[in-house]
Amino acid sequence: MKINKHFRKIFRLSGFMLIVALVLTSCESKKKDRHSDTPTTGSIQISVDETFQPIIESEIPVFESIYSQAKIKSIYEPEVDAFNNLLKDSVRLIIVSRRLNQKEKNYFASKQFLPKEVKIALDGIAIISNKHNPDTLLTMNQLKGILSGQITSWKQLHSKSKLGQLKAVFDNKNSSTIRFVVDSICHTGTLGKNLSALQHNKEVLDYVEQHPNAIGLIGVSWISDPNDSSQLSFLKKVNVMSISREDVAEERNSYPPLQAYINDGRYPLTRSVWMINSDPHMGLAAGFLSFVASQRGQRIILKTGIVPFTMPVRVVKISG
Repeated sequence: MKINKHFRKIFRLSGFMLIVALVLTSCESKKKDRHSDTPTTGSIQISVDETFQPIIESEIPVFESIYSQAKIKSIYEPEVDAFNNLLKDSVRLIIVSRRLNQKEKNYFASKQFLPKEVKIALDGIAIISNKHNPDTLLTMNQLKGILSGQITSWKQLHSKSKLGQLKAVFDNKNSSTIRFVVDSICHTGTLGKNLSALQHNKEVLDYVEQHPNAIGLIGVSWISDPNDSSQLSFLKKVNVMSISREDVAEERNSYPPLQAYINDGRYPLTRSVWMINSDPHMGLAAGFLSFVASQRGQRIILKTGIVPFTMPVRVVKISG
């Protein structure tokens, strides 16, 4: 009886140790799976402010063609959602138009880790109008009046205009575009009733193309002409308005969102583009970030119509 009890005790202990070993093995396996990617291999999901979709859709295929064992799945969504996904750890790399705020930094500090923030480009918010609209110049004060609801008719801008009520549209209520409007143009949370949110940047293009009385706010990369290697022209389906910082908009003091004018500040509606990596592991997120910030990645950005952060931009004069 004593021997049987002894063996039963051994068997119970062995069974317990086996369970512990299986649990530890499983945890170790999950840990390895979570960090199975390297800077040039593996698979990750990233979140991208939809305003920058044309840029990242140009970057990913080149990166994956160079590193055939790498796979990057991108979610294009409003900026608010991108930050929420980063904080929930649903993704560990986001491309957005602002840095972490203090509250977000405090959250990551509580985790004893601070994400890496890298500026990759300078972007512009373009103001587009219908092809049949002869008005292509705006002052910053006029734009502020439109977005705050003080200007609701084209006649308030040009007394002879026959376009009637003025309708302004942007991509999404949670987008970086509307945050830019509130923070950098209107400087207030009050926006006009003639300002409407759609869902996506393409819908802004389509709406303005179909409505003569509309203007739209959209990222420059969405309206840059991919067939123009010099990036001196825009898509032919809409007009791109020139903006003046002065009280009266004239050809001599108004500038469209061309790369050179975004770069030197003559175009007033500009903002930075940031990649934020919250993965402490030196994996695919870090590898893709390094690629976009590299000379090759920056050349790709140059072709999308915005300004790469590490490359000079010059004005090309065309005479004839």
